Amino acid sequence: MTRLAQWRSDERGSVATEFAIVMAAVLLGFVALAVYGGRVVQAENDVRSAAQEAARAASLEGTPAAADAAARSVAVANLSRSGVSCPTPVVAVDLARFGPGGEVTVTITCTASFADVGSLGVAESRAFTATATEVVDRYRGGA
Repeated sequence: MTRLAQWRSDERGSVATEFAIVMAAVLLGFVALAVYGGRVVQAENDVRSAAQEAARAASLEGTPAAADAAARSVAVANLSRSGVSCPTPVVAVDLARFGPGGEVTVTITCTASFADVGSLGVAESRAFTATATEVVDRYRGGA
Protein backbone atom coordinates (compact mmCIF):
# COMPACT_ATOMS: atom_id res chain seq x y z
CA MET A 1 0.00 0.00 0.00
CA THR A 2 1.14 3.42 -0.73
CA ARG A 3 1.39 6.05 1.95
CA LEU A 4 -1.70 7.89 0.65
CA ALA A 5 -3.80 4.75 0.84
CA GLN A 6 -2.55 4.07 4.38
CA TRP A 7 -3.34 7.65 5.42
CA ARG A 8 -6.90 7.45 4.03
CA SER A 9 -7.65 4.15 5.77
CA ASP A 10 -6.20 5.33 9.09
CA GLU A 11 -9.07 6.10 11.49
CA ARG A 12 -7.03 7.15 14.50
CA GLY A 13 -8.41 10.32 16.07
CA SER A 14 -11.81 10.12 14.40
CA VAL A 15 -13.59 9.45 17.71
CA ALA A 16 -11.92 12.45 19.30
CA THR A 17 -12.93 14.63 16.37
CA GLU A 18 -16.54 13.47 16.53
CA PHE A 19 -16.60 14.03 20.29
CA ALA A 20 -15.23 17.56 19.85
CA ILE A 21 -17.93 18.39 17.29
CA VAL A 22 -20.73 17.09 19.52
CA MET A 23 -19.35 18.94 22.56
CA ALA A 24 -19.09 22.17 20.56
CA ALA A 25 -22.77 21.89 19.63
CA VAL A 26 -23.76 21.22 23.26
CA LEU A 27 -21.65 24.12 24.47
CA LEU A 28 -23.20 26.42 21.88
CA GLY A 29 -26.65 25.37 23.11
CA PHE A 30 -25.73 26.20 26.72
CA VAL A 31 -24.40 29.60 25.67
CA ALA A 32 -27.61 30.34 23.76
CA LEU A 33 -29.74 29.38 26.78
CA ALA A 34 -27.58 31.56 29.03
CA VAL A 35 -28.15 34.49 26.67
CA TYR A 36 -31.90 33.84 26.75
CA GLY A 37 -31.87 33.68 30.57
CA GLY A 38 -29.95 36.93 30.73
CA ARG A 39 -32.43 38.63 28.44
CA VAL A 40 -35.36 37.44 30.59
CA VAL A 41 -33.75 38.80 33.75
CA GLN A 42 -32.92 42.08 32.01
CA ALA A 43 -36.51 42.46 30.77
CA GLU A 44 -37.87 41.81 34.28
CA ASN A 45 -35.56 44.44 35.72
CA ASP A 46 -36.41 46.96 33.00
CA VAL A 47 -40.17 46.58 33.58
CA ARG A 48 -39.68 46.90 37.35
CA SER A 49 -37.56 50.02 36.86
CA ALA A 50 -40.14 51.55 34.51
CA ALA A 51 -42.88 50.98 37.11
CA GLN A 52 -40.79 52.60 39.84
CA GLU A 53 -39.92 55.62 37.68
CA ALA A 54 -43.54 56.04 36.58
CA ALA A 55 -44.83 55.90 40.16
CA ARG A 56 -42.25 58.47 41.25
CA ALA A 57 -43.14 60.81 38.39
CA ALA A 58 -46.84 60.53 39.23
CA SER A 59 -46.23 61.21 42.92
CA LEU A 60 -44.67 64.57 42.10
CA GLU A 61 -47.65 65.92 40.15
CA GLY A 62 -50.29 68.25 41.56
CA THR A 63 -53.47 66.79 40.08
CA PRO A 64 -54.71 63.26 39.40
CA ALA A 65 -54.94 63.95 35.66
CA ALA A 66 -51.36 65.21 35.53
CA ALA A 67 -50.20 62.28 37.65
CA ASP A 68 -51.86 59.78 35.31
CA ALA A 69 -50.36 61.42 32.22
CA ALA A 70 -46.90 61.63 33.78
CA ALA A 71 -46.94 57.98 34.87
CA ARG A 72 -47.97 56.75 31.43
CA SER A 73 -45.46 58.85 29.50
CA VAL A 74 -42.56 58.01 31.84
CA ALA A 75 -43.39 54.29 31.71
CA VAL A 76 -43.46 54.17 27.92
CA ALA A 77 -40.32 56.31 27.59
CA ASN A 78 -38.44 54.20 30.13
CA LEU A 79 -39.36 50.93 28.40
CA SER A 80 -38.40 52.20 24.96
CA ARG A 81 -35.11 53.62 26.26
CA SER A 82 -34.20 50.35 27.96
CA GLY A 83 -34.67 48.38 24.75
CA VAL A 84 -37.40 46.01 25.91
CA SER A 85 -39.29 44.83 22.83
CA CYS A 86 -42.72 45.59 24.24
CA PRO A 87 -44.86 47.11 21.47
CA THR A 88 -47.97 47.80 23.58
CA PRO A 89 -47.29 48.02 27.30
CA VAL A 90 -50.33 48.18 29.57
CA VAL A 91 -49.92 50.88 32.22
CA ALA A 92 -52.45 50.98 35.07
CA VAL A 93 -52.27 53.95 37.43
CA ASP A 94 -54.12 53.70 40.77
CA LEU A 95 -54.90 57.19 42.04
CA ALA A 96 -57.52 56.21 44.64
CA ARG A 97 -55.39 57.60 47.48
CA PHE A 98 -53.89 60.51 45.54
CA GLY A 99 -53.29 63.50 47.78
CA PRO A 100 -50.64 64.85 50.14
CA GLY A 101 -49.29 61.90 52.12
CA GLY A 102 -51.28 59.43 50.01
CA GLU A 103 -50.04 56.88 47.52
CA VAL A 104 -49.77 56.34 43.80
CA THR A 105 -49.46 52.79 42.49
CA VAL A 106 -48.39 51.97 38.94
CA THR A 107 -48.64 48.50 37.43
CA ILE A 108 -47.02 47.76 34.08
CA THR A 109 -47.68 44.64 32.06
CA CYS A 110 -45.39 44.09 29.11
CA THR A 111 -45.35 41.18 26.69
CA ALA A 112 -41.78 41.07 25.43
CA SER A 113 -40.85 39.27 22.24
CA PHE A 114 -38.09 36.68 22.19
CA ALA A 115 -38.77 35.57 18.62
CA ASP A 116 -35.10 35.88 17.70
CA VAL A 117 -34.23 33.05 20.11
CA GLY A 118 -37.41 31.02 19.54
CA SER A 119 -35.43 28.39 17.65
CA LEU A 120 -34.00 27.28 21.01
CA GLY A 121 -37.35 25.77 21.91
CA VAL A 122 -38.23 28.54 24.36
CA ALA A 123 -41.34 30.71 24.36
CA GLU A 124 -41.27 33.40 21.68
CA SER A 125 -42.88 35.91 24.01
CA ARG A 126 -43.28 36.31 27.74
CA ALA A 127 -45.40 38.61 29.87
CA PHE A 128 -43.74 40.63 32.61
CA THR A 129 -45.67 42.51 35.29
CA ALA A 130 -44.27 44.93 37.83
CA THR A 131 -45.98 47.12 40.44
CA ALA A 132 -44.52 50.08 42.28
CA THR A 133 -46.00 52.38 44.91
CA GLU A 134 -44.76 55.84 45.84
CA VAL A 135 -45.90 58.17 48.58
CA VAL A 136 -47.21 61.51 47.38
CA ASP A 137 -45.05 64.29 48.83
CA ARG A 138 -46.95 66.23 51.50
CA TYR A 139 -45.57 69.58 50.37
CA ARG A 140 -45.14 69.18 46.62
CA GLY A 141 -47.63 66.79 45.06
CA GLY A 142 -51.38 66.41 45.25
CA ALA A 143 -52.08 70.03 46.12
